[in-house]
Amino acid sequence: MARLNLLEETRFEKIPVQVYPNQEVASIGVAKRIANVIREKQEKGETAVLGLATGATPVKVYKELVRLHKEENLSFRNVVTFNLDEYYPMLPTADQSYVTFMNKHLFDMIDIPKENINIPDGTVPVEKVQEYCEGYEQKISNLGGLDIQILGIGRTGHIGFNEPGSAPNSGTRLVTLDDLTRRDASRDFGGKENVPTKALTMGVGTIFKAKEIILMAWNEKKAEIVKKAVEGEISSDIPATYLQLSDRAEFILDQDAASALTRYNTPWLAKDVVWTDDLAKKAVVWLSLELQKAILKLTDDDYNNHGMAQLVTEKGPAYGINIRVFNELQRTITGWPGGKPNVDDSNRPERAEPARKDVILFSPHPDDDVISMGGTFIRLADQGHNVHVAYQTSGNTAVWDDDVLRYLEFVGDFAVAIDDDKGLVRKVYSEAREFFKTKKPNQVDPEIVRTIKGLIRKGEAIAGARFVGLPDENIHFQNLPFYDRGKFSKDVSYEDDILQTMELLRAVKPQQVFAAGDFADPHGTHKVCFDIILSALLRLRETDEWTKDCWLWLYRGAWHEYPIHEIEMAVPLSPQEVKRKRLAIFKHQSQKDLPVFPGDDPREFWVRAEDRTSDTAALYHKLGLANYEAIEAFVRWKF
Repeated sequence: MARLNLLEETRFEKIPVQVYPNQEVASIGVAKRIANVIREKQEKGETAVLGLATGATPVKVYKELVRLHKEENLSFRNVVTFNLDEYYPMLPTADQSYVTFMNKHLFDMIDIPKENINIPDGTVPVEKVQEYCEGYEQKISNLGGLDIQILGIGRTGHIGFNEPGSAPNSGTRLVTLDDLTRRDASRDFGGKENVPTKALTMGVGTIFKAKEIILMAWNEKKAEIVKKAVEGEISSDIPATYLQLSDRAEFILDQDAASALTRYNTPWLAKDVVWTDDLAKKAVVWLSLELQKAILKLTDDDYNNHGMAQLVTEKGPAYGINIRVFNELQRTITGWPGGKPNVDDSNRPERAEPARKDVILFSPHPDDDVISMGGTFIRLADQGHNVHVAYQTSGNTAVWDDDVLRYLEFVGDFAVAIDDDKGLVRKVYSEAREFFKTKKPNQVDPEIVRTIKGLIRKGEAIAGARFVGLPDENIHFQNLPFYDRGKFSKDVSYEDDILQTMELLRAVKPQQVFAAGDFADPHGTHKVCFDIILSALLRLRETDEWTKDCWLWLYRGAWHEYPIHEIEMAVPLSPQEVKRKRLAIFKHQSQKDLPVFPGDDPREFWVRAEDRTSDTAALYHKLGLANYEAIEAFVRWKF
């Protein structure tokens, strides 16, 4: 029976999938499988041939392999490795090269003979590339093929650098990189323009020859492409779908990467489910949007024809379910994000008392406050709450070098105007200009340049917060140390960041804290900043009584909103408030037009912000609720 239930649950999936609670557990499992291959080969006196990948996905696998080597005597003396790919052209000594990556994360810490390491050579003359690739392929074949191949997956669906359009029988070759792939790599290279346009990669056919193929994917950013690769039709548009043709391939996912699969996202389509109130709410919202019918117009037949007959049987009729879900959504909407005083708050998202709340809005970067929740920020200030804003990092990475020179030129001209002849500004200006002439992609700026860039963003943030209506004493620049330390080392302690945050929280004793809830990138600034806030609050909850009345609300950034069924507070904005929010965003002039790290969305930040909130309002309206200009959404963190 258990086997039948599993088949029913996974019937949409066209390739074996294992889902782990998190990437740490999954990575340890994959490393164990690799170690078993190595040890089995050792016992037979044979060579283990491993196909390895680069990028963030396999890092924890390599970390566990290093631990197994150092603590459990796993030897790599009988191992030969072949890496999937390398940028072209690329010097092996470059910071962005996969030679550097593999040495840093694995090879320099194990006992593998250097002559057993094979990574595509990004320095091969172009006229010899074909010959080199054929030799790489032949070397794998001479060893009997790969015993195990590990893969990640790009957002284009590429495996290795086999981009859309790759053939299932392709071999090792030189390829042109997809624009999205280059945009995803832009941060490592200091801008997309510095990312090579080509790469050397093993082909899909080469990968298929491996005796065991493991594709790993972590975090929510990979969820949509994983769903297409696992459940979609085989297509050259998504090369990872070719793995459906192999009986030796499987996907290893964490829960976030698996979240879009049918068995997790819409489980009622795949199996019988336990209809909790939360799952019913999600399903009704899905059904309404799927059929493009307002919630109150859904019928028993609509439920029965879309995998939800059991819900109607258990909790129906349909109209009763419709009313309950509609009312729940209606109650999330409030024009009083700090709570409406002197009213019954039993069905409102925020408390009525105290009428005037102490509030801290934590902004990871100096513009996240107005971009992400600028309308609510303005509303809180307008309604008389004691609002503080805390800018957690300097944001100095996201300032153009030209802006530094422009500000220095202004200060220099001002110094001349007031007869300041010390020449310090001119000296800094001259040194900065010389540095920028020879600056390499992704090279860390000198401390004085980082300071200037931070001051540029500080001035813009002050202007934005003042525009909202905050007094200067309520504007805090934490400049948390981890942000600059992370430019020099990935092994960073956050203890002083946490202590500094605890100090600010103790000084304000807020009833409300707003923090960024973007967790898709576990190593991103937003996630690190949230973890610091959460650690600070958890420690304070052990000793400080005021924390028991402190609620933590999470907002999302400019790109993605919370799903409708998860939203717990929806703050509608009028056209006038949308305009005020836009003007607050405009105070951040260094981020206007084209920011240093625009991501893969060409729209300006203010456009992204307005589109996101108008889209949220439109979804509420499609569900049958009022038609607002825009809505900013929040989810409450449960301690």
